Amino acid sequence: MNTMRLLLVVCFLILINLITTSARSVHEYSKLGTNGGTNCAVCTVVLGLAEQLSVIHNETVTKGLERLCKFLPQPYQGACKEFADFIAADIIRTFSKDDTADTACHKMSFCFTEPKSEMCHIFPLKSKQRNQLEYIQAHTPRRVGIKICDLPGIKSICGLIDHVFSKHDPAVDLDGDFYSVYQTLRGTSWRGKDCDDGRKSVHPGAKPIDHDKGSDSNCNGIYGMNPASGRSYEDELCGASQPRGVAVLGDSISAHFHLPREWFNSTELSLKAFESLPFILENELDWPEFSTVTAFMNDTHKFHDILHGPVDSVYKRMFNRNHCNHRDYQNIAVNGARSSSMADTIQFSFRRNITHDQPVVVFYALVGNDVCNGHHDTFNHMTTVEEMKNKSITTLNYLAKTLPKGSHVFITGLADGAVLYNSLSDRIHPIGSLRNDVTYSDFYDYFNCLEISPCLGWMNTNATIRELTTKRAMELSEALKEVVTTHQSSFSNFKLHYVVNPIDQVLDEWKKHGGEDWQLLEPVDGFHSNQLGQALTAAAIWENLEKMFPDALGPVNPNNAKIKSMFGNQ
Repeated sequence: MNTMRLLLVVCFLILINLITTSARSVHEYSKLGTNGGTNCAVCTVVLGLAEQLSVIHNETVTKGLERLCKFLPQPYQGACKEFADFIAADIIRTFSKDDTADTACHKMSFCFTEPKSEMCHIFPLKSKQRNQLEYIQAHTPRRVGIKICDLPGIKSICGLIDHVFSKHDPAVDLDGDFYSVYQTLRGTSWRGKDCDDGRKSVHPGAKPIDHDKGSDSNCNGIYGMNPASGRSYEDELCGASQPRGVAVLGDSISAHFHLPREWFNSTELSLKAFESLPFILENELDWPEFSTVTAFMNDTHKFHDILHGPVDSVYKRMFNRNHCNHRDYQNIAVNGARSSSMADTIQFSFRRNITHDQPVVVFYALVGNDVCNGHHDTFNHMTTVEEMKNKSITTLNYLAKTLPKGSHVFITGLADGAVLYNSLSDRIHPIGSLRNDVTYSDFYDYFNCLEISPCLGWMNTNATIRELTTKRAMELSEALKEVVTTHQSSFSNFKLHYVVNPIDQVLDEWKKHGGEDWQLLEPVDGFHSNQLGQALTAAAIWENLEKMFPDALGPVNPNNAKIKSMFGNQ
């Protein structure tokens, strides 16, 4: 395959995950939007960064693009260089001193203006540049734009990505138990590490086989016999401790979607910032190992150049409460997931054996995508109250067939995303950091113009649209609450609870300590909670569980210190 195309795929992946609004395939994203859509956004972001680098280093835009390529790790660096060589002639021909990335991408046909549409631009336009765009619009025939995944050779790559990313199951799983020994590709970043990938009955959360006298069947690191008592350590240290796992069925918030600020700020671009790019792409630009529900890493030191903040999670606290819960976590969260995609496909990636596994605490946390989309008629594409009820009940019925007795399911209400615009609108977006010329309002308007916004309803300068989006979100939360009230006694193997989305609680507590809302939000997409926000949300959830649902957590294991001394880090 042409290596230039590989770079296009990499850039495309970054952008489509930035604008993800539903569980679409990569092929669909290459055709998403209007006025050039995703293809226009890719061109504008890449050329915008190259132009800014050219200013910083007093060089041509072509040299700026070559410099950007040098920041990428191999093999992407070579592919990027070939792309830079390939496109250099077009840049030299189109990118004059009076151009911005917007006007250049219009000239190169990545961007265009549909009839009766406004001209989309993210960078400020001077009158001369606006006249350029108007001239291009008036004298250039209407074009359908470049569709990246339709290009020869790229189709197979997009197909492979669709296959891996759409299944949401571990790509490396020899015994088919849905647990893996490989970290990325839905492996141990997302679920506890399998301790024997050759035996399906051995996996995190399993009930011990033969008391784990000779081997570790539940992967919690505790096995063997106590010669003094003649009992297994599993029985002595865990038998009466009521072990349990934790899982989340969620969206990009629960998956912890994070695009490093350093990738989009020309003053912070560096080789170090892109060092972990292969790992990040294989995890779909998500960071579940640092997320609210399933974080298991102790700190962000390994990624401290691009991930900033403390680490806390429900899983870490459940482990601290009972070391026998080691490795028993599942993050079944998908970028763009909503109630329909969860019920139709995603939920089946969650696995628990109703007879042979331990109980589990499940969080159903679809907090925004049922009201979020990028369509100009956004309200026609939001989930209705009846759809929300029906799809959530479908998922509950699936859980009824798989959850062991003693489990708990927490249905979480939707968030009020009005905080996004209210706290970010006048702040500078990373891509405008060099000149302080792009605010989040500009960013929102640009993505809305291309119809590729992750949430036109809330990421919008129109206050009425934001208010109506919040109204629908509250209606859907009430629908979920009604489902819980109606079906609270319908399931014999788990207790069903409704909990209010903790976003307001987290923000209020943060502001009491002198913080501001924007400090808890992702700086690139302006949509998700950042690392600090994820950790504070975990603390809030745990506080609420201890106060209102202590039986869901199980008792504190008095043998924790002994487990630590005997089995170390397990």
